[in-house]
Amino acid sequence: MIDRPFTLGHSPDPDDAFMFYALAKDLIDTRGLRFEHILQDIQTLNERATRGELDVSAISIHAYAHVSQTYALLPSGASMGDGYGPMVVAKQVLSKRDIAGSRIAVPGTMTSAFLALQLWLDRSAKDIDFVVVPFDQIFHAIHHGEADSGLIIHEGQLTYKNEQMELCQDLGAWWSSENEGLPLPLGGNVIHKRIPASVRSDIARLIHRSIEYSLAHRTEAVTHALQFARDMGIDLADKFVGMYVNHWTLDYGERGRDSIRRFLSRAARQGLIPGAPDLEFVA
Repeated sequence: MIDRPFTLGHSPDPDDAFMFYALAKDLIDTRGLRFEHILQDIQTLNERATRGELDVSAISIHAYAHVSQTYALLPSGASMGDGYGPMVVAKQVLSKRDIAGSRIAVPGTMTSAFLALQLWLDRSAKDIDFVVVPFDQIFHAIHHGEADSGLIIHEGQLTYKNEQMELCQDLGAWWSSENEGLPLPLGGNVIHKRIPASVRSDIARLIHRSIEYSLAHRTEAVTHALQFARDMGIDLADKFVGMYVNHWTLDYGERGRDSIRRFLSRAARQGLIPGAPDLEFVA
């Protein structure tokens, strides 16, 4: 047994807070396993994963292509856009051609949202005029002329109209229409391969149980998650959690795994990632 807390990285967002509620509040039996919760934005977690720093971490599926030699995917913890996902917005509706020629504010180059944007535009990052800003500052960047359009993730998908923004393209809807209704794979949980295989399986079971607990105790878990819901009341927070913590989160299933393979294989064919990794899941 490893005699120290395992570092567990996840974002300070309502969906992750909901997912890890039972673990964070010691509401399930961890059988002696201890965790140090580290809350950071997804771009930072992606970057830390490339350095192999955390034992367990939420990362973008895009980032998995760069860390698959170091980390294995956990079967639970997926964020899948089931007919919806990251959105391209602007002050007025722009065509795909107009967006391709605009300066786009994006939340990070290793996010799945940015990879989906490149796939949709059929352009690599070097051929896109973009500026990286914190995800919660994208509306500000557009309003202040730092960008013409923005790639929004998290709760911005529900609040963009309040910011006087128009939807130009929902990338989750686009992906679904191109892939027989499959969800757009956005995020997942990974575990470092330095951890013994038997312990990896124990941790996988605990995360599954934590998600199950929150789904079974939804009201109290959403109330806990509300502290991380920026400018959202409980009803909107509950809606957001429901978008990204659901049956896909308990287990990708074969359709979810197929969607990851398609997503990364298509990106590899277009030269957007080094290659399409074999998916390695913890049993």
